Amino acid sequence: LQRETKGQFLIDHICNYYSLLEKDYFGIRYVDPEKQRHWLEPNKSIFKQMKSQPPYTMCFRVKFYPHELLKIKEELTRYLLYLQIKRDIYHGRLLCSFSDAAYLGACIVQAELGDYDPDEHPENYISDFKIFPKQSQKLEKKIAEMHRNDFRGQSPAVAEFNLLLKAYSLETYGVDPHPCKDSTGTTTFLGFTAAGFVVFQGNKRIHLLKWCDVYKLKFEGKTFYVFGAQKEKKAVLSFHTSTPAACKHLWKCGVENQAFYKYAKSSQIKTMSSSKIFFKGSRFRYSGKVAKEVVEASSKIQRDPPEVHRTNITQSRSSPSLNKQLIINMEPLQPLLPSPCEEEEVAFDEGESL
Repeated sequence: LQRETKGQFLIDHICNYYSLLEKDYFGIRYVDPEKQRHWLEPNKSIFKQMKSQPPYTMCFRVKFYPHELLKIKEELTRYLLYLQIKRDIYHGRLLCSFSDAAYLGACIVQAELGDYDPDEHPENYISDFKIFPKQSQKLEKKIAEMHRNDFRGQSPAVAEFNLLLKAYSLETYGVDPHPCKDSTGTTTFLGFTAAGFVVFQGNKRIHLLKWCDVYKLKFEGKTFYVFGAQKEKKAVLSFHTSTPAACKHLWKCGVENQAFYKYAKSSQIKTMSSSKIFFKGSRFRYSGKVAKEVVEASSKIQRDPPEVHRTNITQSRSSPSLNKQLIINMEPLQPLLPSPCEEEEVAFDEGESL
């Protein structure tokens, strides 16, 4: 890398290496010497963003989780999203019930082992898979039962897509948790999804503000503010982060997610300021396509899909017949609505990931 090389060069280089066209869902993240996470900004010099000395350690990962899974055009994109969800599950980020956990686990086992074979798979073969941060023998037994009986015949691509569909239905799909304390001092986790701004305490979601109801995101020092409307009444939510850097990162993530999911065109995005007085606070603007533009671009892809090289799987060939194998009568996915590496991973609440 040259000293003036910008972040976009590295993002494009990785996507070209993988032959990834639907690249706008992804980003590069790194952790500075103070253990603070950052997204690599495409329009700034890589050297100016990094506070450590080379060689740099970065993570290529999903930045914006797709909310229209059926409109992802290529299997390669789905596979990379599958790897991210699998990682989220392992780090306790995807909260789910016991039955959903067993289903997710069976999807992973089917995708990576194929059909159950009594000659190759001993009684405790599921224990070789580290799927959840804490997995009991009871859960492993249920995963094995589902793998034997319910997933036979599914190719890796179909099993992976079934995992994505199940993950999408969960409240914490796409939530990158930011630990904070609310105005009462209670530990909370903030996140941003396609639906809007979410707040969790333990494993329970206590707030969801849809993007159309979020007027402004702001930070001052270690305090993060969300200005919005709840039941037609104006509301201001405030949260306290551990450091000013964590607060600024939280604010920038919020600005980018709101821009990506809320607007119809990237030309509608404006530069956001952390303060009413423009010269007194940080200014930041999301640069990139918005979700609707990404879906539209996907629909125009016309090429022979690239081969998907799966890791740790005997069947590494691409499965071009994925769409034919999907359940024909499946209900269309709806936008996510409120329901009745080397980096430091944040779990919601250790021990409560199932």
